[in-house]
Amino acid sequence: MHEEFLLQAIALAVDNVKSGQGGPYGAIIVKERQLISASGNKVTSTLDPTAHAEISAIRLACLKLNDFQLHDCILYTSCEPCPMCLGAIYWARLAKVYYACSRHDAAAANFDDSFIYDEILVAPLERSIAMQHLNLPDAMQPFKLWNEKMDKVIY
Repeated sequence: MHEEFLLQAIALAVDNVKSGQGGPYGAIIVKERQLISASGNKVTSTLDPTAHAEISAIRLACLKLNDFQLHDCILYTSCEPCPMCLGAIYWARLAKVYYACSRHDAAAANFDDSFIYDEILVAPLERSIAMQHLNLPDAMQPFKLWNEKMDKVIY
């Protein structure tokens, strides 16, 4: 069963390359052996650097299931998720991920995210895109209000 779904994700990636919609990636989300969503990479066709196959499939699944968490869902993706997609997978609370190619396979095809993995470990000011913390007096106000809010939706 897992191989069949993973083959579907690979087929999406192949179709994506042939159609020119985006990069060589495909992802599907399954719940209780039922296909919930499927997407190829749409970065170039939508001019959206976040439109990776996994992100797009997560967005579609959340809309279809009317939920921002995908606890009982499995993601099948043609390649090991990049750091952005990995973060989204954890935020969406997916149950499991199956992938075909590794990030090293992607790097060999000129999709190398190793610099991002490395940047995560670097202090913000020392990153290749410097990230400057400004200590403003009201910076904590949103968190203070959130903590006081009685009807918040925890996620």
